[in-house]
Parts: sequence; structure tokens; C-alpha cells
Amino acid sequence: MSVNSDLHPSRVGAAPSALLELLKPVTWFPPMWAYLCGIVSAGVWPGADWPLVVLGVVLAGPLVCGMSQAANDWCDRHVDAINQPERPIPSGRVPAGLALGVAVGMSVLALAAGWLLGPWGFGATVVAVACAWAYSAEPIRLKRSGWWGPGLVGLCYEGLPWFTGAAVLSAGAPSFFVILVALLYAIGAHGIMTLNDFKAIEGDRAMGIKSLPVVKGPEVAARIACVVMALPQALVIAMLLVWGKPWFALAVTAALLGQFAAMRVLLRDPEGLAPWYNAVGVSLYVSGMMVTAIAIRGMAV
Repeated sequence: MSVNSDLHPSRVGAAPSALLELLKPVTWFPPMWAYLCGIVSAGVWPGADWPLVVLGVVLAGPLVCGMSQAANDWCDRHVDAINQPERPIPSGRVPAGLALGVAVGMSVLALAAGWLLGPWGFGATVVAVACAWAYSAEPIRLKRSGWWGPGLVGLCYEGLPWFTGAAVLSAGAPSFFVILVALLYAIGAHGIMTLNDFKAIEGDRAMGIKSLPVVKGPEVAARIACVVMALPQALVIAMLLVWGKPWFALAVTAALLGQFAAMRVLLRDPEGLAPWYNAVGVSLYVSGMMVTAIAIRGMAV
């Protein structure tokens, strides 16, 4: 099936359902969850600041993440015409020009919402919006690299929202403990993003995108992803033990052991089972994040 993503020039609008599909609500959960982890890890009860909690969750999920999905789909419309022609832009259900307008408009809206979160929230929003465009858009287009692309997304999906939630609620720079665990879970998310690239191998290869599944092959890329996901969690477990949090360390260990079991299944057929792992293994991963956030709440240096 051949699809020209620049067809349908007469269409100027799109159904709400197609626009919602463009924003991919299923991808909003990780940054929203990470923001909540940041709030919990700060150890500060929101009190009268609950509107900041709600605004931050909306900003991390529907606004910034939704914007990044629209921008990525617009920048990837030719790749998607090969990999997933049923997506909103290549299928013609959302005109390319409208998708670009949505991405730009939501970028502006995200910055406005970030401004309401104070200097820390606004600064983090600026970084997040800039990274979203740097990942997808020419001439930077960091997604061409199987190392830099997933690393940037992992940072923006897990590390930056976690840092932001802690900074906004504490009205200042987060503690060393918060920054360290947020960074470790962001590094581990590199592996999650590598598995996400498995669905686009054919188009990535055709368009010169050097994702790890394209460059290394599915089997090797899956093993790299598993190691990258596991090592930061192992370090978190070790640190929790050093910090006198053995029960929390045990809970994170249980989550990691569950991931090991899922990884064994994944490695039987990496290309076919990557979506399954993203549902099962990633759920265990983010559960460990919240356990760690609870463990370090209120710890300060």
C-alpha cells in the first residue's frame, strides 16, 4: 500500500477523534507519573498548592507530551507512510498543515502553563519543549541516533518531570537524593525507548534513521535495552540499602525480578514481543519509581 502524506490538500480540518489519536494519550502516563513521583519524593504536602499538582500533571502529559507526539508525527509523516500508513497524517485523516499547527500551538500553550508553575516549572518547560523539537525536527533530529534519541526522550519522560514536580512543590532546587534517582530512572528509560523503536524498523531503515534495532539488529538491541533498564535500578537498590531503606530496597528488587522474568520472554522474539514488554515490564519499572520516591521523601542534603 502506497500512501503519500502530502495528499489531501483540500482538507483543512479533522475529526476530534483523529486529533486525539495524533496526540497519543497512551503516551501521557509516564511523564505524568514521573511528575507525581517528584512531588512525593519532595516530601512536601501540597496543602493549598493542589492546583500546582493538577497543572503540572496536565502540563507533563496532555500538553508537553501530547505536543511532542504531534510534532513527531508531523516530522515523521514520510516514515509513517511506510511503517504505519493508518496513522492520522499519512492516512489523510489529519492534514499535515493542521498537525504542524497543533504542535506549534500546543508548544505555546505549554510554555504559558509552565509560566504559572513559577521559575523552576517554566525553566523545565522550556527545556522540555526545546527537546521535543530537537528530537524530531531537522536539522537537529536527534532521533536519527539510536543512542542520543532514546536518551533524550528518557530524560524528558522520566527525569525532567520528576525534577520539576519536586522543584515546584519545594519551591527550590530538589535534594541530591531526588536528582540522583530521577537521573537513574531517566537513564533506564533509554532502554524502554529503544524497545519502542522496534515498531518502526522498516521505515527507519528506509529513511536513514539509525535506531539501535536498525543498526544492531533486534536481538542485540533488545539485550542492550534490557541491560540499560536493569543497571540503574540495581544502583537504586544499592543506594536504598546504603541510605537505610531495606524494605523499600526489597520492594524495588521484587519489581526488578519481575522485569527479569519478562525480559526472558522478550528475548525469545524481541521484535514481536516488544509491545508486550512495554505493557508488562514497564508497569513494573514505574512501580519501582514510586516506591523509590516514597523511600526518599523528605531526605535532604
